[in-house]
Amino acid sequence: MATSYGTLDQWRALQAVVDNGGYAQAASRLNRSQSTVNYAVSKLEKQLGIQLLEVQGRKALLTEAGQVLLERSRLLLKDAVEIGQLANSLSQGREAEIQLVVDAAFPTAMLMESLKLFATQSQGTRVQLREVVLSGACEALVAGEADLVIAGQVPPDFLGNILLEVEFVAVAHPDHALHQLNREISTNDIRRELQVVIRDSGVKHNVDTGWLGAEHRWTVTSIDSATAAVSAGLGFAWLPRHQVQDKLDRGELKLLPLDQGLNYVANLYLIFGKPASIGPATRQLAEIFSNKPSHNHNVK
Repeated sequence: MATSYGTLDQWRALQAVVDNGGYAQAASRLNRSQSTVNYAVSKLEKQLGIQLLEVQGRKALLTEAGQVLLERSRLLLKDAVEIGQLANSLSQGREAEIQLVVDAAFPTAMLMESLKLFATQSQGTRVQLREVVLSGACEALVAGEADLVIAGQVPPDFLGNILLEVEFVAVAHPDHALHQLNREISTNDIRRELQVVIRDSGVKHNVDTGWLGAEHRWTVTSIDSATAAVSAGLGFAWLPRHQVQDKLDRGELKLLPLDQGLNYVANLYLIFGKPASIGPATRQLAEIFSNKPSHNHNVK
């Protein structure tokens, strides 16, 4: 009867035999003697009470049971390596997790590109991502709930560097009544139409974005929802150009010919939430955001 499920070293030996095509090759790969590798696999089989390998000619092939167990053991070995890396990182003062707060106006493609690069260098550090609108980023900073923030403004007692500029444009569906005027549109014109605004996710100082005091307005909680509403012909809105450029190119949305205020540019800043104790992983992630070439120009 099996008394154990084997050690990581034994499973590693089995994996090497299979991946390298035999005991001799596995021994060379692991820098061990062939008898040591043979003994590790043999002992593993005895402990499990299952034959894992069968030799055919000069090759060692997995049995059906061996195939199933080896696949599971690969996950086990991968987890063991990651645990070791994380323990080593923590022992060196590296953070286990980064609280990242990002204004929703920051382009999603840029965000994911940066996080993907960080994942290859993270050494086990996790990222807790929270997307906010307007003052939500500042509130997270003031409350001490963020390690790194991309925000549209820098609150008092914090310092931030401009990461990029985002252009907002006034848009509506091509069939919208405002486009049927066939002339420049005034403030009085748009005050009579339904405006879609994005709710500030902050609690203490919330101010809905892009609102000009229209008598009729619908409030949504995200840029995606605002884009969908305007695309469905439900009103007009100021939206980030990068969010709607594809729809503009396809003719699904159209820029409003305003006589003033057709567009405006908002800065997004990169801010450390705890500047007195910036961890190495947080600093590393900040450098990735700052050094991406696509971040170093206007997003239009």
